[in-house]
Amino acid sequence: MKKIVLASSNPGKLREFAALLAPFDFEVLPQSALGVTDAEEPHLTFIENALAKARHAAAASGLPALADDSGLCARALDGAPGVHSARYAGEPRSDERNNQKLVAALAGHADRRAFYYCALVLVMHANDPHPLIGEGEWHGEIIDAPRGGGGFGYDPYFLLPEFGITAAELAPDIKNRVSHRGSAMAALAEKLRARH
Repeated sequence: MKKIVLASSNPGKLREFAALLAPFDFEVLPQSALGVTDAEEPHLTFIENALAKARHAAAASGLPALADDSGLCARALDGAPGVHSARYAGEPRSDERNNQKLVAALAGHADRRAFYYCALVLVMHANDPHPLIGEGEWHGEIIDAPRGGGGFGYDPYFLLPEFGITAAELAPDIKNRVSHRGSAMAALAEKLRARH
């Protein structure tokens, strides 16, 4: 089994990526298990932040590294919270406060459409000149009251019109298949297969 470091300490992401990468015979190690600290995320785009995180984790661990930068983009808010999704309501990070701020920001807006976006970057080493990049989007609408106990982040407020339920009410195996992260992973998997 090949070891790969996940450039995240988020337990929700670790669970999702471990399940998504299982078919590729990768053992996914969280960066915290290797003493790798969080990378700076100073960029304005998800792809640039994901690449910075992957290079940082690969340099610190000496292993191939996988990083994602993902977030929620609300149309009525010009794409906010965007790259600031995890810290939308400031530090310390809080899903509850982030969701409260989002619902408050959307009050009075008729357009509740939003999408999750994920940029997924895999580098074989820190200076990899040809990183593999997968992108995915997951479209829905923001509701005012949370529903469901699964998922994390904005999932309880993210209604999926085609299912009639929120992302937090969706079974984990279905979420892994249809989510922004699942789509990005499928795109990355295609590139991995093509390269090997």
